[in-house]
Formats: sequence, C-alpha cells, structure tokens
Amino acid sequence: MAARLAAVDVDYRADGAVAGCVLFDAWDAAAPARELVATAAAGEVAPYVPGALYRRELPLLERVLALVGHPLHVVVVDGNVWLDAAGAPGLGAHLWRALGEQAAVIGVAKTSYAGAPAIEVLRGGSASPLYVTAAGMDPATAAAHVRAMHGEFRLPTLLKRVDRLCRDAPLPPAPT
Repeated sequence: MAARLAAVDVDYRADGAVAGCVLFDAWDAAAPARELVATAAAGEVAPYVPGALYRRELPLLERVLALVGHPLHVVVVDGNVWLDAAGAPGLGAHLWRALGEQAAVIGVAKTSYAGAPAIEVLRGGSASPLYVTAAGMDPATAAAHVRAMHGEFRLPTLLKRVDRLCRDAPLPPAPT
C-alpha cells in the first residue's frame, strides 16, 4: 500500500529552489517510506512578497507533490494554514485548495503568527511550542498527530528530514 501521509518543505538558493517531500505510513514513523525532490531554476522562482508567501512556495510544493503518483490523506507543511480567526488563508490553506480539498493540510510553524488560530504543541523537553493549524481536519486532531510524530525533540524527525532533504539536494546545472 502506498504511503498516504506527506511532509513538504522548500529551500531557496541564489540559483533556484528545491522542494522536498517525505512520504510516511504512520504518524509515529521514524523513517520515510519514500523521498521526492523537485527543483526550480532561479528564473522559475517567484520573488518573496511579504504577506504572500504562498505565491512563492505553492508552485514548488505542487511540483513535488505531482511526483507522488497517488492520493494523499494528509500533507504537513512548514507554516500556517490560517492567518487569523476570520479565515485569512496562509500557505497551508492555499495548498489545501490547490489539492481540491481532497487531502487535509496541517500547518506546523516554529514561530507564532499574531492572530493565527494555532494550537500550541509542546514536544520533547522543549519549552518552545510548535504552532499547529489545519484545513480539512479538526485542529485538535491535527495537533495530536503532530504531538505523536516520532522524535524526542521539539521538531519531529520527519519534519527535520524533509528540511534536510531540501537543503542537501543539488540543483541541476544551469543550461549553457
């Protein structure tokens, strides 16, 4: 059976960007079932616009998720799903909509976004919480899933893995 849970992230560089995806079978999985990367040359990466991170990240996340090849139940993204209690969409909400609202999206942020309706999740011995938001799933359930993820530290093992996957993946050489 194909893994139905995914964690995604993006790493930006001067010469482009790498989107990474780790697929896993269970919330307490210690290792990915599969890893995928998609790259983009510098000219394909939208500029950073404050308050509109999704314009830069969403195309890259869609690119790597297109490589999965089967439906997903949940995608975990580095960031917020909602930016305020009124439902202003963050990166996660834009991803949820781009996925046709067919897979739930859990946002895991390392810093609090003022006004975001996040649930604080303490993991390991850390006094600093993670901030969890969700679309397509009850936020309390999403927080429980993040709390149950493998790893003894604040950041779950597979979220650290997808971050490292992006950072370590090479960009293809620039065309000559």
